[in-house]
Amino acid sequence: MLTLADRTSHQALLDNRTILVVDDEEPIRRLLGYLLQSHGYTVTLAADASEARRQLDQQPYALMLCDVNMPGESGLDLVRTVLSHRPDVAAIMVTGLDSPVLANAALEAGAFGYVIKPFESNEVLIGVANALRRRRLELENRQHRDRLEDVVKTRTMALQQALEWLERSEKKLRLSREETIQRLAIAAEFRDSATAQHIQRMSHYCELLARQAGLPPDRCELIRTASPMHDIGKIGTPDHVLLKPGKFTQDEFNVICQHAEIGYRILSGSEAELLKVAAVIAYTHHERFDGKGYPRRLKGNAIPVEGRIAAIADAFDALTTQRVYKPAFDLNHAVDMMRAHRGEHFDPELLDTFFASMDEITRIHEHYADPSCDDIARAS
Repeated sequence: MLTLADRTSHQALLDNRTILVVDDEEPIRRLLGYLLQSHGYTVTLAADASEARRQLDQQPYALMLCDVNMPGESGLDLVRTVLSHRPDVAAIMVTGLDSPVLANAALEAGAFGYVIKPFESNEVLIGVANALRRRRLELENRQHRDRLEDVVKTRTMALQQALEWLERSEKKLRLSREETIQRLAIAAEFRDSATAQHIQRMSHYCELLARQAGLPPDRCELIRTASPMHDIGKIGTPDHVLLKPGKFTQDEFNVICQHAEIGYRILSGSEAELLKVAAVIAYTHHERFDGKGYPRRLKGNAIPVEGRIAAIADAFDALTTQRVYKPAFDLNHAVDMMRAHRGEHFDPELLDTFFASMDEITRIHEHYADPSCDDIARAS
């Protein structure tokens, strides 16, 4: 978590309006300096690459306005070296040569802009403003990624400690192990609109389908025990995305999609078979049979059977229970909706097998139903 000093330092980095002008032609150098200073920027002038390096060592700059052709080291070489060691610095190239090849080379070196001499004042000012705006956005995006990585690392470490404890305790009572797993899963599910009952329904639907599909009894039991952890990766999803009631933007959807991989990273690497199955389910329960799912766009039988089973169970429970963004659909309507995606979203044979057991499905749905408002009121 960022301290006050960290936040203050980062804000100072974002607000930096200090510019280093590097040009071997003194009139151009002074003209750029005067122009930028008259519009509120703090400007330092350098006549060549060596002087520019000395200035960069003495203080931080937000932007470097650099001539391309200079005696000794060229501006392109200077920009490449500076940006490789100082990623917080933006760069704009200035040159008297109007060449697409040179312009592309400048952009590939990391420059945000390219100004041709002789230039108009507005051209320089607009280029500088755009470069600083892009720099600010990239710094804010980098800070956001760093914060998210810190959150994931912290929560992953805490969860891994709990899972390590779970492995050491696996020789103890099986019921104690299952209860611990369910509570860890509920902790992730409670961050969105799902409930503890969703965990129960999900695990029993998975066990039912695995059994009806002919999997060995011990594998069915493993799937039942492991499936509650299918959304454990949501622990690494930012609240402003996870709790959003409306439609996601593409960027928000991309963040949501990360929970499958985060869940896999949390659960993988263990020697315990239970956690191996849980990792597979977390990683693959959003893959689609037609290959249009995420995170790896697996197709058909390339999707592990545990993932194909969990996809059906999770979708059926989502359709038949109320969420903040939708009402609960009637069971028959949910069946029709899912059959419309038979062979697309869902494994067709597993889907038929699942719906061939509607009596058991209905029993699970009713036995583990979410509490009503009246039930909650009486309990309180």
